[in-house]
Amino acid sequence: MSGAWTPFLEFLFLRRALVGSAILATSMAPLGTLLILRRMSLVGDAMAHAVLPGAVAGFLLAGLSVWAMALGGFVAAIVVALLAALISRRTREYEESSFAALYLIALATGVAGVAATGGRVDLTHLLFGSVLAVDADGLVLAAVVATCTWCGLALLYRPLVLATLQESFFDGTHVAMLVQVAFTTLVVMNLVAGFQVLGTLMAVGLLILPAAAARHWATRLEALLGLSATIGLAAAVAGLMLSFQADLPSGPSIVLCAGLAYLLSVIASALRAHARRLDG
Repeated sequence: MSGAWTPFLEFLFLRRALVGSAILATSMAPLGTLLILRRMSLVGDAMAHAVLPGAVAGFLLAGLSVWAMALGGFVAAIVVALLAALISRRTREYEESSFAALYLIALATGVAGVAATGGRVDLTHLLFGSVLAVDADGLVLAAVVATCTWCGLALLYRPLVLATLQESFFDGTHVAMLVQVAFTTLVVMNLVAGFQVLGTLMAVGLLILPAAAARHWATRLEALLGLSATIGLAAAVAGLMLSFQADLPSGPSIVLCAGLAYLLSVIASALRAHARRLDG
């Protein structure tokens, strides 16, 4: 066991990546649980893609500044969310389809922006993340976002639960809009904080997969939130170990481990259901 932890003891960049990933896992996975329960998984995916053009714009304006790229990504994702809501309200188009259309436009814009930098931005790093990119500023950003998320969930817990499990409770009130805006803001903040380690394409994996895996083991919301964070944390640690040992990008490695947890959970759930049918 000690041998597995040796790289983290020897290399500072791995320790930074471990701390950053652990913070993000415990922050993102509970939000993913609420996204799944609110049937907004694909919306989270769309917002993750929307971060890319903003991050590129931040680089073009301020260079390799974590805070500038994070601010750009945050603004871009919020704009996409607002445009999707506006399109769905003013037309007959469903919000999911408007999100899908806008995220494709945002992704293409981001890739074109990377090309416009003349190779100064590594597209692979932006899309899939890199353990080497996690610095002190990245850790501070992750810590700030996680703290805001935990405080936000504590303050909004009751209205979020009601809006999630009893969708009609706040219908037609300003409370519904305020809860939705606050929740969307927390999701975007976490996706922005996660793009350094996980990349813009992979960040949503740590948001959704641990929560999807947890649903096969728990039914109470409090247990779901805690278990999803635990699975996310385990996936982050295992993914970084895999990334270092196999020389793979950190983002895909973490998501692969979270995906494995999900697949094992699905298999276990299917076996339990089969056993119940046999007993019945």
